[in-house]
Amino acid sequence: MVRNLKGKRPEYFEAILQLRDCTEEVRGFVISKIAKNNIGVAKDLKVKGGWDLYLSDNNFTRALGKKLQDKFGGKVQMSASLWGKKEGKEVYRVTVLFRLAGFIKGDIVEYGGEEYKVKMMLEKDILLQHTKTGEKVHVKYKEMGKIKKIK
Repeated sequence: MVRNLKGKRPEYFEAILQLRDCTEEVRGFVISKIAKNNIGVAKDLKVKGGWDLYLSDNNFTRALGKKLQDKFGGKVQMSASLWGKKEGKEVYRVTVLFRLAGFIKGDIVEYGGEEYKVKMMLEKDILLQHTKTGEKVHVKYKEMGKIKKIK
């Protein structure tokens, strides 16, 4: 369900989608999803390392973060901050950060000096399988920088 933005100011937003270390393909995917769902964009800022998009729908922005992770891999972080109260209910603004990993499922990567295949990009971590021994290793997204794609 898309929220009715009638009567809202053009600068109205509920969520910030932060795209970092992303390609034009990722940005194009985001823009197409926003347009398809008729989501209001209060601001679209180019910032160091990516873009910040100020969107009019919290739920859409959260769901889009998960879709980005499913389609492109990478790290998603979500946070909410209390913005105020409306009609006695607390109103939160959401920030969703998506950082592209630089590798995708099926890529051959180096981790800890060993060669692995990326088996899955899960919600909380990355599943790697050693190319020689078959041993599987889970790597947390905060350690994503230690994984290097082999060209």
